[in-house]
Amino acid sequence: MKTVVQCDFDGTITEKDVSFLLLDAFADSSWRQMLKEYQQGRLPVGTFNRRAFAMIKADKQTLLDLVLNSGQVTIRPGFPELRSYCSQNDLELVIVSNGQDFYIDAILSKLGINDIEVFAATSSFGPEGVEVRYIGPDGSEIEESFKETYTRLFLSRGYRIIYVGNGISDIYAARQAHHVFATGDLLARCRETKLDCTPFDDLNDVARSLARLPLG
Repeated sequence: MKTVVQCDFDGTITEKDVSFLLLDAFADSSWRQMLKEYQQGRLPVGTFNRRAFAMIKADKQTLLDLVLNSGQVTIRPGFPELRSYCSQNDLELVIVSNGQDFYIDAILSKLGINDIEVFAATSSFGPEGVEVRYIGPDGSEIEESFKETYTRLFLSRGYRIIYVGNGISDIYAARQAHHVFATGDLLARCRETKLDCTPFDDLNDVARSLARLPLG
């Protein structure tokens, strides 16, 4: 059976959520109230990000300057080791994120990485703010369950799913996976709902644990 390692980005590969950094820097503080509504399940992820990022009037380069040059975005230790382990053991590492492709691609490029497929929100920049859209595998726009939608796609293609994440939005995709690595809010949610998972602090933990899983 083929294996895909489906990995979240913000707060999983990065130590903090990049989108929250951008919103704190460039959006009205009312975005935090919308975040609470999203976390309580009252707003789908598409609606939350579309409304919040519409507040940002700065251009793309200004946002990328903060992401790439401010020193505020750090990569969780062990990411190169996880990538290397997957490459050497015929595991397909993909990023599926509720974040946005423009900063994920820029961060990966700065790291010299161009061989990981990324599924994330698309962004366009204009005077009305940043327009955020989530596009599903069939090309249609979707409002929620973005990560889970791609998990189901991988399952339909015959993949075993190894899920790696940190956030509350990861729980829905994690429930579909064959094995889950969890930290942060995802770990707490897994424990609350009795979903079996392997805790991790950094991505070296994930790479070492993968070596012990029966993936043959």
